[in-house]
Amino acid sequence: MQTIPLAKPELGEAEIALVTETIHSGWITQGPRVAEFENALARTVGARHGIAVSSCTAALHLALKILGVGPGDEVILSPHSFIASANAVRYCGAKPVFVDIDPATLNMAPGKIPEAITARTRAIMVIHQVGRPADLEAISAIAKGHGLPLLEDAACALGSEYHGQPIGSNGFSPLVCFSFHPRKIISTGDGGMVMTNNDEWNTRLRRLRQHGMSVNDRERHQAATVVTEEYLELGYNYRLTDIQAALGLAQLGRLAGIIQRRRALAAHYDLELARIQKLELFREPGDSRWNHQTYLVRLREATASTRDRLMQQLLDAGIATRRGIMCSHREAAYADRSPRHALAHSEAAQDYAILVPIYAQMTEAEQDQVVQALRREVVR
Repeated sequence: MQTIPLAKPELGEAEIALVTETIHSGWITQGPRVAEFENALARTVGARHGIAVSSCTAALHLALKILGVGPGDEVILSPHSFIASANAVRYCGAKPVFVDIDPATLNMAPGKIPEAITARTRAIMVIHQVGRPADLEAISAIAKGHGLPLLEDAACALGSEYHGQPIGSNGFSPLVCFSFHPRKIISTGDGGMVMTNNDEWNTRLRRLRQHGMSVNDRERHQAATVVTEEYLELGYNYRLTDIQAALGLAQLGRLAGIIQRRRALAAHYDLELARIQKLELFREPGDSRWNHQTYLVRLREATASTRDRLMQQLLDAGIATRRGIMCSHREAAYADRSPRHALAHSEAAQDYAILVPIYAQMTEAEQDQVVQALRREVVR
């Protein structure tokens, strides 16, 4: 039986053609194609600068470095996210301080933030869970009120909008980080990008991603005189390649169509799955437009074991699923770091939620197969 995957990157002839052209150019590491991708994405989301890096984890790490986060500092964020969000804080030697989510949105509850702020708090990281914009207006007001910078982990949120503006426009925070992992809206195999309107940060981010080098490879290659680079600070090997950028560029040209198709698929799920009383659906609020990077349902009156049994039944029927979004504080890597605050809503969201397949190439027959399997298995 052929399994319907949870997600599938949209790759085709356009990607093959642009990657082939890039390979024939002779420049396959970070170079002109990366710059083209950065400029194109910055225009798309309305930011002044885009700095491409090897992953969204790398993007978050560099953004935190730019904000001056270091040993002894604390960063407030939700635990209800892929572990990379919290790991990036620890890479800086700082402590992640987790606050609970709003169960209706799966995003950080603004009302929980003030009680988590201490003299050691250096920044707030807001996560747009599964591409659904968080309450940026409320959270940015809290951050400003306490003199704290706000960093957006927008790994899943490319193409989503908040108050009519694209996520990434830096309207509410000075640094926004995207992911191009294969499960995201567009993919470069792996990769990420930091969006900023700050010219000085743009310069430093470009230096930090390439070992702290004062002059990049492309600038040296184009120079009419011999150029000897300097290494001005400790940097990292966080570069994206031109081959990866070619993949991203080809898909970026279809971004509007990809989002439109995902919204149509999500609307069909909403219509059909609303008839299953044991499932709880999420509704898009009036102030946002979701990109539907993930379609997620919650089981009513369930346990983690009944959720896992349902997931196995769906897999037996040829349908891939995933559990609800993980909670970082429950993982062994965080076992020695007891949460300071109660995280009951985050834990329940992990235990009772299921991610079901959605991708732009999904056929009507595939989606109907998922719907019918859920109807059959959930009512057992």
